[in-house]
Amino acid sequence: MVFLRELISLQDWTEVLSESDQKPVLLFKHSTTCPISANAWRELQLHLAQDAVSEVTYAFVKVIESRPVSLQIATDLGIAHKSPQAIFIMNHHARWNSSHWDITAQSINSALRLV
Repeated sequence: MVFLRELISLQDWTEVLSESDQKPVLLFKHSTTCPISANAWRELQLHLAQDAVSEVTYAFVKVIESRPVSLQIATDLGIAHKSPQAIFIMNHHARWNSSHWDITAQSINSALRLV
């Protein structure tokens, strides 16, 4: 079983970003008020249920409730903030990102083939 870690503080984000030097990270930026984000969340859950990769750290941030974390992620990775957004991180760098309706279990599976 794979653990999905919620990032609620800047310290949480710093730890996960540092972990990306040892282990790839799939980060999901989620809006709890957006129906498009709800759909992307279901796609992430489908991926986790059927195709999760044990060698990957899975994390998410609620963009409204943890706005400073969400904004710091955009700054640190040099990727414009979007919500929903999925980002595959290795060695402190975004290797892949997708947003809105492009976030599907299939697109996540394809991105993780980079591992």
